[in-house]
Amino acid sequence: MPAGTAEELGPLKLKLGLPAMMGLPSYAGTSVTAGGLVFFAGYQDHYIRAYDAADGRELWKHSLPVGSSATPMTYVSPRTGKQYVLISVGGAPYSRDVGDYVMAFALKGRN
Repeated sequence: MPAGTAEELGPLKLKLGLPAMMGLPSYAGTSVTAGGLVFFAGYQDHYIRAYDAADGRELWKHSLPVGSSATPMTYVSPRTGKQYVLISVGGAPYSRDVGDYVMAFALKGRN
């Protein structure tokens, strides 16, 4: 199944803005929850995605301010019991777009 888009890619470092799904090189690793969600943000576009571990379907994606070459992490707050996914967002290979962000997303229920 192809993954990632060409939105941020193009010749001569020009962004084509093509949202077409296509197979792209990837960077970084995945994080998997006990509930079967796989999180990944290492494509060359500016998204973090959640996939169903059982069948690979994309279940969710969220736009990032710049690309990410980091592996998402997940943790459960000992105080609230709520589960979060965090990602360091600083830029992607072959992109001039850089930043300095740590983004967190709360999961619904315990996954």
